[in-house]
Amino acid sequence: MNTATKSGYITIIGRPNVGKSTLLNHCLDMKLSITSRKPQTTRHQLLGVLTRGSCQFMFLDTPGINAGRKRTGSSIERYMNRQALSTLNDVDVILFLVEGTGWRDGDATVLKHLAKTDLPVICVLTKVDRVRNKSQLLPLIEKVASKSKFQAIVPVAALRNEGLDMLLDAIESELEEGPHLFNADEVTDRSTSFLVGEMIREQVVRQLGAELPHRSTVLVERFEEAQDQTTIFASICIERDSQKRIVIGKGGSRLRSIGEAARHNIADFLGKSIDLRLHVRVRSGWTESHKHLAEFGYK
Repeated sequence: MNTATKSGYITIIGRPNVGKSTLLNHCLDMKLSITSRKPQTTRHQLLGVLTRGSCQFMFLDTPGINAGRKRTGSSIERYMNRQALSTLNDVDVILFLVEGTGWRDGDATVLKHLAKTDLPVICVLTKVDRVRNKSQLLPLIEKVASKSKFQAIVPVAALRNEGLDMLLDAIESELEEGPHLFNADEVTDRSTSFLVGEMIREQVVRQLGAELPHRSTVLVERFEEAQDQTTIFASICIERDSQKRIVIGKGGSRLRSIGEAARHNIADFLGKSIDLRLHVRVRSGWTESHKHLAEFGYK
């Protein structure tokens, strides 16, 4: 009987809004990475660990790679590109995500970066449940296959948990034997404070993404533990005074809505009653300030 274990790091790469975080969450069967319909919701690398039998998958969710942002764009945008591209140096397998609805220019940009590595690349066609005529998938698979030599091309519909077992099997076949680096019940190496901050930011992006694209972030200041509940103090940080009114809303309605939605998610995640105290603070030009970026964890 073969009792050897396998493990490896797998980076999830693609253009913005292609379904990277959704894929990670459904592979883990839990919500770890925040999601929204707004591009570039993900800003940091996020490790998600799945132990399946004798194999341990260590996934790295990454920000979407934007064309032309390596030397241009704001500091925060350049940071996000670096976060994604830096994973290509330290993993065992690359998952290159392309929407099943069709190949786009942004996919070609990502593929240029992948051409610089000799690592095995699996192409994942995401959101195939949105393709009404499934006969259109075969021409897309053929088109994608002509772009590069992929180890496999796997169509998935993560929201329906379709194709995920096939994808995990394809990844496992590329991993080497090695020890598990995490306990079977561990799912990430990120702190509770980081994950709570991301849950709050998720609601900011979902409710204010059109008004404040990439101009807001969240700073979790402290936790106060009591016997029956945890009180969390956090700030939503924006760049200008005029944006403060948008976040607070009429009579404080928007801030209450963000706080209530985030509080429910945090309570479910931590399994306890939560009192969330949100404040709005102005950090002028934080997306261009190395000092503020470091303060907010963008290092």
